Amino acid sequence: MRQWWSVYAALPANVWVLFATLALVMTSIPLMVLISGLIGLQLAPEPELATLPLALAVTGTAFSTLPAAWLMQNLGRRGGGFVGLLLSFLGAIAGAFACQFSSFTLLLVAAVLLGAAMAFYQQFRFAALEAVSAAQAGPAVSVIMFSGVVAAFLGPELGVWGRSWPGSAEYTGAFVLLAMVMALAALVFSRFRAVATAQESIDEPARPLRTLIVQPVFLQALAAAAIGYGVMSFLMTSTPISMHEMHGHSVADAKWVIQSHLLAMFVPSLFAGALLKWLGVQRLMLLGSVLYALVLALGLLGVSLMHYWGALVLLGIGWNFLFLSGTSLLPDAYRPGEKFKVQAANDFVIFAVQAVASLSAGWVLYQFGWRLQILMCLLPVLVLLAVSGKAVLARRN
Repeated sequence: MRQWWSVYAALPANVWVLFATLALVMTSIPLMVLISGLIGLQLAPEPELATLPLALAVTGTAFSTLPAAWLMQNLGRRGGGFVGLLLSFLGAIAGAFACQFSSFTLLLVAAVLLGAAMAFYQQFRFAALEAVSAAQAGPAVSVIMFSGVVAAFLGPELGVWGRSWPGSAEYTGAFVLLAMVMALAALVFSRFRAVATAQESIDEPARPLRTLIVQPVFLQALAAAAIGYGVMSFLMTSTPISMHEMHGHSVADAKWVIQSHLLAMFVPSLFAGALLKWLGVQRLMLLGSVLYALVLALGLLGVSLMHYWGALVLLGIGWNFLFLSGTSLLPDAYRPGEKFKVQAANDFVIFAVQAVASLSAGWVLYQFGWRLQILMCLLPVLVLLAVSGKAVLARRN
């Protein structure tokens, strides 16, 4: 036990500053998941547009990945991080005005700003990698990912605490509280210190992006993270609707399954870093791929409460292993002078895939049903198994 904790105790202060900052700023996502649809039903001109704010938040992240990486390169991790914090603060203020003055347009603006800020925060995992040695990469990323546990609990609480404030419209207080959390996050992030990284050698000029993204190591890292995110979002988004509207489970049951899934996504970060050091990145990726295969098998076996619960818990753990594997593997695909463009390309694909998966999940469910939606995940999961299995075999030889 002491040896397990020592891996994390040895991490530098920057990693823990990033962890604390992310635990605060990521609260905007579970808050939006909880209340944006409810507010949308009140403010949208048509009920069908009630989920548009959340959809715009997801697409805002996808389309902000390239500008976020460019600003991080030109302003540094610290400067870029404060840009993200400013976007979150402005998004929270826009959300408060949207509620107070019953403006659906302002709610959409808030969603875009909060989503765009997420692209900057996704860069924090690379900032953590730059602060540690290669041997500490896995534990550092796992600490960054564990911040999601705090955010998953705090975000919905902001919605509950700020729902009804005297003299204000419903949920105005939730966005005011979010703005206060972002201000606190900025104070915490001010403790972050820029890290000097190795300079690009004059004899080794930066290679074209086209050359970098066809490397097997880049494609393996991208497959782990992008397919992991895509399959997870595709199934998670549909689960509450499938459970409640199509298979008769209560809202409380659906809530329990989703909460269990969120915990399964982030709690494994407590030990996943040590597990990565023990198994290696290729074997951890293979383990995550096997868990995804078990998700599909369990989902096809039935639609009882425990079938949903077991599948979503395995989906969360598998996502954790795959995202950790992909993030830890990506630095092998670039030299110091190439990192920003490779990271930008990587994140753009990941979050574009997530956006498409999230936006299409409900339509696919209503058109084809839960079982066929699961079967549609079979091909990408087989790709994951093939890529990770081949990497493990190559490592042996």
